[in-house]
Amino acid sequence: MGKKFDKVGIINFWIASSERDWKTMNNLVTSKDYAWALFLGHLVIEKLLKALVVKHTSGHPPFTHNLASLARNLELSLEQKNWLEEITTFNLNARYDDVKMEFYKKCTKQFTLDRIANINGLRKWIKKELSQ
Repeated sequence: MGKKFDKVGIINFWIASSERDWKTMNNLVTSKDYAWALFLGHLVIEKLLKALVVKHTSGHPPFTHNLASLARNLELSLEQKNWLEEITTFNLNARYDDVKMEFYKKCTKQFTLDRIANINGLRKWIKKELSQ
């Protein structure tokens, strides 16, 4: 007999993992490591969206880092959709050497703080969706 799907446990796993990443993201902003802060910000949102997928489908989330894809069944504003598309790029831009330098240059303090505000706004909205 297969192992029972633990919906609540899986949701809690994704939320707890996201919380750890959120704390690390904030520490990276404080230490002015902006590109990596945005990379972690992507993970914060990805993991919360995966928790939301589990909540709505009672199945495992897809193996993707594309935030818009994870959120495809949610009612989002155009602004939220645009944020998800931009935040998805932080996952790739922080990883690959050929684009890292351009991304590092782009990640000024103000650029990063503006995007972190968007990440925090999405985080708050997704957590509200999870609590309903």
